[in-house]
Amino acid sequence: MTPDDQRDVISFLSTPGAYAGSAPAVERIDTHISIVWLAGDRAYKLKRAVRFDYVDFSTPELRRIACEAEVRVNRRTAPSLYLGVRPVTRKPDGGLALGGQGEPIEWVVEMVRFDQDTLFDRLAERDQLDAGLMEGLGEAIVRLHTAAEPRKDRGGRDGMAWVIDGNARGFAEQSATILDATACARVTAEACAALERHSDRLDTRRRQGLVRECHGDLHLRNICLVDGVPTLFDAVEFNEDISCIDVLYDLAFLLMDLWRRDLRSHANLVFNGYLSRTVDLDGLSLLPLFLSCRAAVRAKTSATGAKAQPDELHRRDLESLSRVYLALALDLLRPRKARLVAVGGLSASGKSTLARRLAPHIGAVPGALVVRSDLIRKALCGVSPLTRLGPEGYTEDVTRRVYETMSDRAAAALAAGHSVIADAVHAQPHEREAIAAVALKMGVPFDGLWLEGPRETLATRLRERTADPSDATPEVLDAQARTRITPLDWHRLDGSADAASVEQSALRVLS
Repeated sequence: MTPDDQRDVISFLSTPGAYAGSAPAVERIDTHISIVWLAGDRAYKLKRAVRFDYVDFSTPELRRIACEAEVRVNRRTAPSLYLGVRPVTRKPDGGLALGGQGEPIEWVVEMVRFDQDTLFDRLAERDQLDAGLMEGLGEAIVRLHTAAEPRKDRGGRDGMAWVIDGNARGFAEQSATILDATACARVTAEACAALERHSDRLDTRRRQGLVRECHGDLHLRNICLVDGVPTLFDAVEFNEDISCIDVLYDLAFLLMDLWRRDLRSHANLVFNGYLSRTVDLDGLSLLPLFLSCRAAVRAKTSATGAKAQPDELHRRDLESLSRVYLALALDLLRPRKARLVAVGGLSASGKSTLARRLAPHIGAVPGALVVRSDLIRKALCGVSPLTRLGPEGYTEDVTRRVYETMSDRAAAALAAGHSVIADAVHAQPHEREAIAAVALKMGVPFDGLWLEGPRETLATRLRERTADPSDATPEVLDAQARTRITPLDWHRLDGSADAASVEQSALRVLS
């Protein structure tokens, strides 16, 4: 077998007898750079003997190195799935064995097989991707980025220029037959203009350690459920220009993928879950460029895949999808005016629910940043969001710091061109005046929404609450009510109505 001829190995691994206990059946999954065989409770991944401008698997040694790298990078997020690297060996009689004692001639990654129906792209296609999973997904991404090794030799302005140039070359190859040449040129020109505007910030973030060894291919098909927990897998191991990137560029792939599938609330939940933990507001001005580049990459690769697709129906689907991605890439670079919306009201009036439902509809993709006082208070006190605080967490000094932090974060996001929803009781006039002053200072529109409802309804909600960052009780509600809060300059909404009705009332006010 020559180094670039894997036919014997592929034929061998496609038979049930190749696996311990002789798997009853073998399922094969092909991509342009790998083949995966599902056999029993295991999965085995072979690197194809290919060489492209972004990956080189052309020799057995390069494939062995890539297999070992794949196990290393993916054990960061999916240690229970990635078992190790197994050799395919040549027996004395000339036959092949998986993990035998003969001479290794090929290498595969061995994984634990998981239920393919839990892949997030399949769940999304069946309209079964639970929005409740987005909190855990955001946490998983934060853990990866926090622990990932900083790479100051990658990323920055040069890293994004490499992406834009690669997209432009791909567009030049595809535009004549699949993609509109004028639209391709506009995407490239506007991406280059955005790159020049933000080149200093990109390089500063690299120096600050925000370019890290990330996932690199963080879309829904590379996320699954393991024991009910969102789990990232199949990170890029073969090209550091793809994997060693700005952490927000890594996140942008997932946000773009969710948005393109019209899962906008999901995208906003991941976005806010991530930002509430990292407070990486400095990078918000880069999101339009990051998101657009991700969509442009997909436009290019979908068009390339279409040209290589023998099935006409599948080819037409890929051609159509590539055009959708190209239009999205252009739209994501279109400027949106930022705005500030404050949501206030007594405890359990539905502030956080309304903020969460409004956010996907406000501002640039993936919707408004929600700055929630309850989460800020817990962070300032050094406890987890669900840890209950005693009186020491609600002193005048702590409350003052909470509202100051909320205003500072809102100002930072608005300065980056991103819309904000400020979610807090806003009980005191000076608290309402302070958040309105942020909008005035930043030169953006401001709207205050005040939710109210019968005391009995709000108290019942408080008694029925579970797993909520708010520490409010019916007694706290009574104390708030005695202050006779009447913000006459804010739009008053009936918070006792169902969430969808409150959302529609708020949208009518904001429009």
